[in-house]
Amino acid sequence: MEGALTARDRVGIQDFVLLDSFTSETAFLDNLRKRFRENLIYTYIGTLLVSMNPYKDLEIYNLKQMELYMGVNFFELPPHLYALADNAYRTMLTEYNNHFILISGESGAGKTVASKKILQYYAVTCPSSDQLQSVRDRLLHSNPVLEAFGNAKTLRNDNSSRFGKYMDIQFDFKGEAVGGHILSYLLEKSRVVHQNHGERNFHIFYQLLSGGDDELLRWLGLERNAQKYCYLVQGECAKVSSINDKLDWRTVRKALSIISFGENDIEHLFGIIASVLHLGNIQYEGDGKSGNAMLSGNAELRWISKLLGVPLVALQEALTHRKIETSTEEVLSPLDVDQAYYARDALAKAIYGRTFTWLVKKINESLENQDATRKTVIGLLDIYGFEVFSINSFEQFCINYCNEKLQQLFIQLTLKSEQEEYDLEGIEWEPVQFFNNRIICDLVEQKHKGVISILDEECMRPGEATDLTFLDKMEEKIGNHPHFVTHRLGDQKTRKTMERMDFRLLHYAGEVTYCVIGHFDDVLVRHQVKYLGLMEHLRVRRAGFAYRRRYEIFLQRYKPLCPATWPHWHGPPAQGVETLVKYIGYKPEEYKLGRTKIFIRHPKTLFATEDAFQICKNELATKVQAKYKGYKVKGEYQRQKQAAIKIETCWRGVKARKDRRKREWAVKVIKKFIKGFMYRNQPLCKENEEYLTFVRHNYLTKLKDHLPKNLLDKSWLKPPAMLEKTSELLHKICLRNMVRKYIKGIGAPRKAQMQLKVVASTLFKGKKEGYSQTLPKPFADTRLSEQEINMKVLQMIRNERIKYGTQVVKYDRNGFKPRSRQLILTQVAAYVVEDAKIKQKVEYSTLKGVSVSSLSDGVFVIHVPCTDNKQKGDLILQCDYVFETVIKLCTLANKQGVVKVVQGSVKFMINSGKEGIIDFSTGQDCAIYKANNGHLMVVSLSNTLLCGIKHFK
Repeated sequence: MEGALTARDRVGIQDFVLLDSFTSETAFLDNLRKRFRENLIYTYIGTLLVSMNPYKDLEIYNLKQMELYMGVNFFELPPHLYALADNAYRTMLTEYNNHFILISGESGAGKTVASKKILQYYAVTCPSSDQLQSVRDRLLHSNPVLEAFGNAKTLRNDNSSRFGKYMDIQFDFKGEAVGGHILSYLLEKSRVVHQNHGERNFHIFYQLLSGGDDELLRWLGLERNAQKYCYLVQGECAKVSSINDKLDWRTVRKALSIISFGENDIEHLFGIIASVLHLGNIQYEGDGKSGNAMLSGNAELRWISKLLGVPLVALQEALTHRKIETSTEEVLSPLDVDQAYYARDALAKAIYGRTFTWLVKKINESLENQDATRKTVIGLLDIYGFEVFSINSFEQFCINYCNEKLQQLFIQLTLKSEQEEYDLEGIEWEPVQFFNNRIICDLVEQKHKGVISILDEECMRPGEATDLTFLDKMEEKIGNHPHFVTHRLGDQKTRKTMERMDFRLLHYAGEVTYCVIGHFDDVLVRHQVKYLGLMEHLRVRRAGFAYRRRYEIFLQRYKPLCPATWPHWHGPPAQGVETLVKYIGYKPEEYKLGRTKIFIRHPKTLFATEDAFQICKNELATKVQAKYKGYKVKGEYQRQKQAAIKIETCWRGVKARKDRRKREWAVKVIKKFIKGFMYRNQPLCKENEEYLTFVRHNYLTKLKDHLPKNLLDKSWLKPPAMLEKTSELLHKICLRNMVRKYIKGIGAPRKAQMQLKVVASTLFKGKKEGYSQTLPKPFADTRLSEQEINMKVLQMIRNERIKYGTQVVKYDRNGFKPRSRQLILTQVAAYVVEDAKIKQKVEYSTLKGVSVSSLSDGVFVIHVPCTDNKQKGDLILQCDYVFETVIKLCTLANKQGVVKVVQGSVKFMINSGKEGIIDFSTGQDCAIYKANNGHLMVVSLSNTLLCGIKHFK
């Protein structure tokens, strides 16, 4: 650590405990930023290692690095993952007790890679024998198998672990790895049947289809095209450029053989995986009378029956009926179409979840240590960090609760270790204030009163238990808790940020809103620093003293600063340190002397000492040189010196001749270039040839370092006259290349967003007020979840595939009475819905037009043909997301040309053939009402007033 103190201004502090402003989040981030810019991705907080993913290969995990950190004191070398791994290993051997390493962070932070690097370190550096090499191979090869079955591409990470993993590595008394055990938990089974846009299912499905040989796929009844399977295409990104599924398949196949999976096991394993894909392709239809679900084909069912070894009749019955147990018998109750789809998906999730559990069990059998004598272990806990999404479900609740418990344990252990060291050294412990998250843990886990207990009660109580009754029960039992709030219990400001089916917990790391239904980036780093509790940990570590070192080490480094300790101190080290710090001028409140260590309270005290030490080193070097020059040589030394003088004289002669030749060459070159400059505007000739070549090379070299950074950067290095045409051509090529890279880097979700934004710009830019404020906000996929849409409505329109939904206010065509409705857009039509009723359907083929005003209101009119007897007339709607909704509507209908931005007023048709009028105006308050002239009056804030309000805020 002391060796890095001199470079602290450039590379930051390598242990946050030495940070002067240790309570400042800004100072914390500045230190991370300094180190990141120098490719120093690791920083300590005491024995905690903070890691930042560089998303590039830094060549810091090779064999040389492993050897460098073997058996070295934890703080002797710069922070590294290997230092952490080695420290745990050495401490385990010395104390002969168990240790664990907790790896936590958000998706994409590098947790999975970190656990693999630790395993590789132990595999390379621990003592081994031929017999134990197989144990190491199995430990290492268990990773690609677990990643294939438990990892997936998400929006934030192409190889995101979708399960938690605890692995312990077992060592014997000699420090040899003799076995291991894996515990998995919180597998994201919902991913099997549903993926968000831009995400994939688990890797193994795509690996099987891409890499499996033709004979295997035929036996499984599969086609090589992933687009054929419903469970694999919901995210619309089955192919990912950064993932080589075919190569990964070979790695997994090899790993399965190494960790002792027999061919029969492998055959059954992939048979089960294939059965899940077939399950996803099962389709239902209603029988037309009672609405009961019927399977629309038997091909997929037969494959599932074959692969799972389940009778066809029993499988068909399970997928279309529910078993109800009475006191005397079991009754089969038929399912409707929606219930059948839920049953199908539930079966698929259950099959995959149990398969994953079986897979982990088989891996554990291959890693099992056969020696019954006592072993010590090092555990690796690779866990999700706090997850905060736009919609947080039960899975996120479990993950965040787990982190809450770990935070509680973490702080307690840190406080305990700090107190023990202070007591051992005879230093008085100064209590530190920190947030005790016990209150949050109790809120979740307390018997009869906690969230989990309430959920258990609701699941087991008689009668119909729903998401809403669960929310009501929580409001009844824990509604007064200071760390719990719902939409109904919150104030007006809180309600604006929550939906009616949400509840919010105030975790130690911040607020998280849960739904009861179903790098260097400053913002991202600040978010992770907060949610990983790093500032809390730093405050605990800095409770008293920033720096502590054993007397011998401190004295050895800084003894030149005091005449009494330099060059040698012959007394006890503790007295030497006391003499040294008093001479330097330490104040009594700046340090304490323990039994074996010195404790320095403030980093600035240590930094001042280090700066003085650097100055002292320079002065000592100067004194040594001066003493050597004044030394009188005699005898043999004198003769050697005279010989050296002769050699030096000869060398000076050789060097002088070389310098003369260089000067002569330089004169010729200068003359040639002066002549070339004079002939620079003449046609190419002998006099200007080299000069023009130099000018071209010099311009192209400079241009390479001054190319535009992006498409919006219009700068371009001015060329010399002779290169103007070349420069113009290069400029065009550069722009084309940047355009190509930009287009290539646009993913499917962003491309779709941009296409919608282009349509919006064409229709609304400069035409409708408020449009510019929507530019930075991406359009949402939908404003209504399926849970918010009535089940009967879903059943009626499911075959059309819902594309978008939002809450709207519909105004009656006659009296203009406002009514709350849902607007649902499918592939073929727009629906206006009230609870379980479809009030009006507008097929896109009949859509006549859409009108919006030029003002900032959210009113729009959907025009339908007046001759259509099915229609009740034009629809008058008001929506908070008018730009988004209109764009979605016209895009789905493929009728962008029907949207019109009107000024003043717009006419609409009433079902009786009459016309109505909507007038648009501005005022100091927004209002929609029936005017005295019988028109619908829509008043919105003027653009000037909107700007004034924005400026005032």
